[in-house]
Amino acid sequence: MPYESRKIGTVEITPLCDAVGPMGPSLRRPFQETFLGAPHDEGEWILHFHCYLLRGDEGHVTLVDTGIGPASDWAPAPGHLLSELAAAGVEPGDVDTVIITHMHSDHYGGTVIDGKPVFRNARHIVQAADPNPLGELMTTVDGDAEVAPGVWVRHTPGHTPGHQIVETGEFTLAADILHHPVQLADPTIRYVHDHDADLASRARIALVERLRAERRLLGTAHFAEPFIQLGE
Repeated sequence: MPYESRKIGTVEITPLCDAVGPMGPSLRRPFQETFLGAPHDEGEWILHFHCYLLRGDEGHVTLVDTGIGPASDWAPAPGHLLSELAAAGVEPGDVDTVIITHMHSDHYGGTVIDGKPVFRNARHIVQAADPNPLGELMTTVDGDAEVAPGVWVRHTPGHTPGHQIVETGEFTLAADILHHPVQLADPTIRYVHDHDADLASRARIALVERLRAERRLLGTAHFAEPFIQLGE
């Protein structure tokens, strides 16, 4: 079942749990080799794979990330996004905007199934700087942009060249700038699979500083808890 929703301004935000589990053997490493600079070995990392549903009072329906999809060579599959959406009262055809935070398979794997777009009525948004295996289905933006009423994407390269966060009101979905709570406690801790570790580190440090200063509500992609209120 979906997590409890939060209302931010005119937008209702519902986290959706696509899957829970460890990385597969092809990517799995010991904790302190995964999070470089972590002070302690926290044991096996169990990832939560979150997508987010944003519903505006005016009727717009935005989905952030489409999850793992039916198969994966490293993530727990199949993903459960469609059943999570159904439990939230949303059919795929109701979605008018899909935001892909970055082109890693656990974030876009549910976009096309059996050769057909799952969210057939939606405009699909990705940053132009990211590789785009989905071709003409995707609408590319270059930098920060308002992609639905009150919903912004902000280019935050590092984890991938076109990584983007999503913001509405005082809510920030950080996606893969932050993979684990240890990085929220110390944003200088690096993630081994970042495309550009230096750029990702700078983006993470700057974002966490701003989130805390502005007392924002954080949405997480892979933490156990989907919402964290900062600055309390």
